[in-house]
Amino acid sequence: MACLMAELSITAHGADSSPAYNFLNIPSSARVYGLGGINISNIDDDINSVEQNPALLGPEFDMQLGINYMRYIAGTNLAGVKFGTRAGDHGAWGVGLQYYGYGEMKETDAAGNIMGSFSPKDVNFNGIYSHDITDRLRGGIALKFLYSSYAEYTAFAIATDLGINYYDPDRDLSLSAVVANLGGQVKRFDRAYDRLPVDLRLGWSQSFGQLPIRFSVTAWNLTKWKMPYYDTGDGSDSDNDGTALKQSFASNFFRHLIFAADFIPSDKFHIGIGYNYKTRTDMSTYKRSFLSGFSIGAGISVKSFRLGIAFAQPHTGATTFMLNLSTNLTELIQ
Repeated sequence: MACLMAELSITAHGADSSPAYNFLNIPSSARVYGLGGINISNIDDDINSVEQNPALLGPEFDMQLGINYMRYIAGTNLAGVKFGTRAGDHGAWGVGLQYYGYGEMKETDAAGNIMGSFSPKDVNFNGIYSHDITDRLRGGIALKFLYSSYAEYTAFAIATDLGINYYDPDRDLSLSAVVANLGGQVKRFDRAYDRLPVDLRLGWSQSFGQLPIRFSVTAWNLTKWKMPYYDTGDGSDSDNDGTALKQSFASNFFRHLIFAADFIPSDKFHIGIGYNYKTRTDMSTYKRSFLSGFSIGAGISVKSFRLGIAFAQPHTGATTFMLNLSTNLTELIQ
């Protein structure tokens, strides 16, 4: 079981101290994935992005349906569906189902003997409600029911996200705060309870003047300051024993930040790029490429449909793609 959890830890943005439920940090929005993987403040018209911050959901998402698919690291496939609609003039609610399948793995006993194979998976069923506090301030709450099945081990957990967003359309300024993954396990895998990756996140997004570029900075993992990691370099140093511990002030500081820029020449098209320093440093042991830490995404609207695609290469052995499709059901049936 320990080997399995280590594998899932790598799959979900690197090996943190508590790997259980790190799949909650994998986005389902191609736009968000292209902007670095986490973005709680970017204003988008795609229902797939509201999982980042429940306060991003609003009446403007009335009768919107979104689906997503991602080919992720090590044979992992992720897929999901979301639906949102208005609740009066100042509120909205939504539901979503997200599936995380990690492919087939060998099952061994304590002595290392192969007993067969199994297909581990996680499922996230969630509901969201948001409400306008003022004409520029909105709050939201998400409730997530999490089911995990790894061979004969299963677990069930409940988590809550609390979010708030301030948006000034005159300056295209968006400020957000999210407390993510509050909750715990109702049913544990085995003897010990696994903690959820509780996190405090802050976000800023803004464009300037007539420049059609929206810049974003997202701060995450704010419940802890020290985030040391080991850097093995590029493998060219034969004297490197893999124990180069990085824990300087600058290293800790930038591992908390994700930088992004979204080029939006019209409301029909966008292309964005993001840089996640934590992803790059987490992948330092796994033959990272020049592109490690960078991601890119684009989206286009055609009639009633919005299509999004994103790409990243965390290390040389893993190229990841994400696809999104969303539509307004009211417009579709008219």
